[in-house]
Amino acid sequence: MRTIENIRKFKLSDNFIEQYRDKEVPWGPLGYVTYKRTYSRRLSEFDSDATGTEEWLHTCRRVIEGMFNMQKQHVFLLGLEWNDNKAQKTAKDAYDRLFNLKWTPPGRGLWMMGTKFIEERTAAGLFNCAFRSTKELSSKGGYLFAWIMDALMVGIGVGFDTLGADTVTVSEPQFTDEVHFIEDSREGWVESVKILLNGYFFGAPVPKFDYSLIRAYGAPIHGFGGTSSGPDPLVELHENLRDLYDSRVGQKITSVDIVDTENLIGRCVVSGNVRRSAALAMGSHDDTHYLEMKNDQEKLYHHRWGSNNSFHALVGMDYTWHAEQSQKNGEPGYIWLDNARSRGRMADPPRDDDKSVMGFNPCVEQQLEDAELCCLVETFPAKHETYEDYLKTLKIAYLYGKTVTLSNTHWPETNAKMLKNRRIGLSQSGVIQAFNKHGRRQILNWCDNAYEHVKQLDEEYSNWLCIPKSVRMTSIKPSGTVSLLNGSTPGVHFPEDEYYIRRIRFSKESKMIDALEKAGYTTEPDLYTPNTICVEFPVKEPYFFKGKKEISMWEQLEIAAQYQHYWADNSVSITVTFKPHEAPQIKDALEMYETRLKAVSFLKYEETGYEQAPYEPITKERYEELSAKITPITRFDAEGGTGTKFCDGESCTI
Repeated sequence: MRTIENIRKFKLSDNFIEQYRDKEVPWGPLGYVTYKRTYSRRLSEFDSDATGTEEWLHTCRRVIEGMFNMQKQHVFLLGLEWNDNKAQKTAKDAYDRLFNLKWTPPGRGLWMMGTKFIEERTAAGLFNCAFRSTKELSSKGGYLFAWIMDALMVGIGVGFDTLGADTVTVSEPQFTDEVHFIEDSREGWVESVKILLNGYFFGAPVPKFDYSLIRAYGAPIHGFGGTSSGPDPLVELHENLRDLYDSRVGQKITSVDIVDTENLIGRCVVSGNVRRSAALAMGSHDDTHYLEMKNDQEKLYHHRWGSNNSFHALVGMDYTWHAEQSQKNGEPGYIWLDNARSRGRMADPPRDDDKSVMGFNPCVEQQLEDAELCCLVETFPAKHETYEDYLKTLKIAYLYGKTVTLSNTHWPETNAKMLKNRRIGLSQSGVIQAFNKHGRRQILNWCDNAYEHVKQLDEEYSNWLCIPKSVRMTSIKPSGTVSLLNGSTPGVHFPEDEYYIRRIRFSKESKMIDALEKAGYTTEPDLYTPNTICVEFPVKEPYFFKGKKEISMWEQLEIAAQYQHYWADNSVSITVTFKPHEAPQIKDALEMYETRLKAVSFLKYEETGYEQAPYEPITKERYEELSAKITPITRFDAEGGTGTKFCDGESCTI
């Protein structure tokens, strides 16, 4: 009799894996170092007798076996057919293409897939981003913000709206002498915030909080990794929330209050878990108090940096005021929610199968319903010589994303959305490199035909798995750490220059510093952060034609629109850089592209003018000089990675 207890886990053979032990990985200039710093887990997590950390062949095995085991369990539980020979063949191809960096899961997948945390606690750790509406604030109260905090602490980036404004009158809480001992867990922190906020939203009892159970500063955090901050960030969050809402008693909650609440929570998560976080606020186009809230410099530096702020743009509106704001500081961002609700790809006719969309994730590549999550998967067309080979990679990437939708989170309402929509985001990075290698027209033709191929795949695999077809499947994310592995440019964005220095920061205590110095990399103390070392990596951009300094605002917009037309049935994430002379043209650009895009943001292009900038253009001669001093590192053992604990797009992280 088949039971879940006796199902054999999916395994690749040791003999198959051994073939890759001495094979060269096509790392980018920062690839191996980034991998060891971020995604390499301690081997003792999987074998108590093992020492050291994963190498790439181990991580690939963990990811692929975790992916196919998730499929196998689903098929087994439903009593469906499982063909192990067929699965082994597909898994081996998936492994080979991942090993050669033709595709990757999101960074979160590289870090979490195949771990006990996913198998035993919650699969939320595999998803990149989420959206949460505050529309039902009057009934759900503190639970909504507790949900957001929970997601951020699991490492999910969260978009949220301000629809709950004016729906709740802030009350005086019933403070009691009862003592509430806060558990030393994510759940314990989240519950305390819900209790406190419900006091202000509903006049509910609020006990005295006792923080004594929370582990001390520096203690290890198992599962997601990192170290404890101690209770101080949570104590400060409680104090900040009391200060905010004590001044609002008797008044209606505002959009600014909603954003401040999330921002204070984000501040706590960042400091409390030594991790980056990501959030996006979406307000109304005519809510000037919300749109100007970052003008308060004191609050900006305290907590209002905690979200990128956008607004629900309406086709045909007057963009004059908003365009002027974008010229000043890069905000607000523009989200045409009606386009998202009524359109997939712009090449296709309008459709109403996604009309329940409420907002976007922080980098705006995924349109989402309330409490829905997204799983993003990266492909790299420039790493392929032929369209046929790219299709084979795309099949694997699709299968990874679809497989993740088979999992459950610890949120029942989220599971309901996932079971229904099965939304994924097959993304491309290195798009500009692909244009320069294969030609723009050819790549766009790849996109158009490949999209139809993905639809066929979804038909086939959804039927096999007995689940709904995915409501949306393709997008363009800005990428971040993952694109560093094989040296790809992020999403549809242009490179800095043909030759540049890329600076990466490490803890002063990192065991990697000594190895990097011996290898010839330039290191120096970080000028801005204590106990941090700045390491310089010289980079030569492959297939270079032009960089951010030469590219116009209009060409960037057109590329985004082309990808929204031919590829993305979700959205294209793009931050358009503009030169000073282009600033007055932003209003015209918005009017021209409001029916061709679902979202866009603008940022003034400035050549690096400060020390230790993340990117610094250099000459060919300087690149060759720095490179000549470096002995490539083929292997070293670090302390173990830290994981990608955010939505994986550098442009949208806090």
